[in-house]
Amino acid sequence: MSAPAVLVVQNSATSGLRRFETWWRQSGLRLDVRQGADGLPGTPDGYDGLVLLGGGLLPSDDERAPWLPAERALTAAALERGLPTLGICLGGQLLAEVAGGRVTARHGRPERGSTTIGLTDAASDDPLFAGLPRTVRMIENHEDSITALPAGAVLLASSRDHPHQAFRVGEHAWGLQFHPEVAAAELARWNAAELAAGGLDLDRLRREADAAEPRAASVARALADGFARVVAATVA
Repeated sequence: MSAPAVLVVQNSATSGLRRFETWWRQSGLRLDVRQGADGLPGTPDGYDGLVLLGGGLLPSDDERAPWLPAERALTAAALERGLPTLGICLGGQLLAEVAGGRVTARHGRPERGSTTIGLTDAASDDPLFAGLPRTVRMIENHEDSITALPAGAVLLASSRDHPHQAFRVGEHAWGLQFHPEVAAAELARWNAAELAAGGLDLDRLRREADAAEPRAASVARALADGFARVVAATVA
């Protein structure tokens, strides 16, 4: 039997899989990473999973990102087929919108850097979140927000300022507002001047992220492994 194949949609040049790529390859997944700007397949045929990455866009920002209609169509097809799907940041927002939820531009307080996230009771028996600490700190970098979940979605995690940090649609589709694929060290690449204009200090954000990194990395690995198991189980 060939290794499970996962289609990964990259929505910007800087939104790669990062540490998830290494972990998923170690788990035996075959990863087909496609830049949205270079075109996407019309259907998820031939794939065993779908991953939607982040980017500084809204899910319906079609003028700036003309591949988004194709990405939404792929997501709708994956949901219809029960294909394991994971959306991160923009990807999670796109999943929410396609499934009937609502995303609002520049809503609430922006979240940058290491953010405290609390798991709900429903997370305790979720295939990805079961066994994780009830409170974790994960990297965030967004100003647009999921303001309504799809009907029937299961809320899995919330933060103080943004209640929809993680959710599940059906049995095999997850949306995350936070970035488990991003390690604390990557904050060194963030733009200090842009953050300062928003009243944030990059040095402080880096210290907070570094302090939280050992536990955050463990949680991120658990999430990555959980998704890999779901993909493998649906293929077996």
